[in-house]
Amino acid sequence: MSRFRFEKDYKHNDTFRKSYSELSHLTFGIEFEEYYQKGFWSDSYVPFSYIYQDKVIANVSANLLHFVIQGEEKKALQIGTVMTHPDFQKRGLSTNLMNKVLAEYSHVYDFMYLFANKDVLDFYPKFGFETSNEHIFFTNFAVNKKQNINLIKLDIANIKDKKFIYEFISDRIPVSETFSTLHSQGIFMFYCLNVFPQNIYYLAEEDVIVVFKQEQKTLHLYDIVSKKEIEIEPILTKISDLSTEKVIFHYTPAYRNLQIESKPFIGNEVLFVKAFRNNSFPPNIKHPLMSQA
Repeated sequence: MSRFRFEKDYKHNDTFRKSYSELSHLTFGIEFEEYYQKGFWSDSYVPFSYIYQDKVIANVSANLLHFVIQGEEKKALQIGTVMTHPDFQKRGLSTNLMNKVLAEYSHVYDFMYLFANKDVLDFYPKFGFETSNEHIFFTNFAVNKKQNINLIKLDIANIKDKKFIYEFISDRIPVSETFSTLHSQGIFMFYCLNVFPQNIYYLAEEDVIVVFKQEQKTLHLYDIVSKKEIEIEPILTKISDLSTEKVIFHYTPAYRNLQIESKPFIGNEVLFVKAFRNNSFPPNIKHPLMSQA
């Protein structure tokens, strides 16, 4: 292990950061250089890495944020971007990095968690993580006539729109008091850049940013960013079209006067949670997709 140099939180080191981005592209097909250059890589995203000959060859990243559980904030750390270069696998590098993250943060956080693909489900229980089953929430919804609305499409490539989005989400309230995240704007902006650049809208009358996509008869609602409490039905009415029959919430909704159903969520990844100091993770929730690392 002495051959490998340990480094963390090196976002301003051009050599290490660019190597990190190269490894993430090799492993996951995603890059972080644009994310950094646009100012979204904050102190809340901390890579723990091993370096060999100035190249990042293994990593475990810590995303520092907060949960909101039944209206109460809890400190949470989301682990992500767990990766090892193919030439350096089977050497215990990920295990050592996981232990470094646990040693640094266990005494100050209420929860640690991560989303693991199904090929590595036996790895995380070694560190005390337990699986937690998510639910997906949905409602039947239809509109009778097309609305004349001022639905403004935001362009993440536009400097003015990018600044507007980032400042707006930095002042947001939780999308749900039942369960949601706060201080996760860095992950939100990553999704805006890489996943939903064509699906970000602003509703001026309600003063909300909505991330959604219509697929056939189903409206997928990924997030509603607001600085104040909202009424959901007027928003759904404005973003639905005449083909909409169903709305799927990719977070845990907590709306009055809307009949919402749920069922177990079977996704490509499994949620693992480790709780500290007698905290308990709530059942029957959906972690917000827009803050999932």
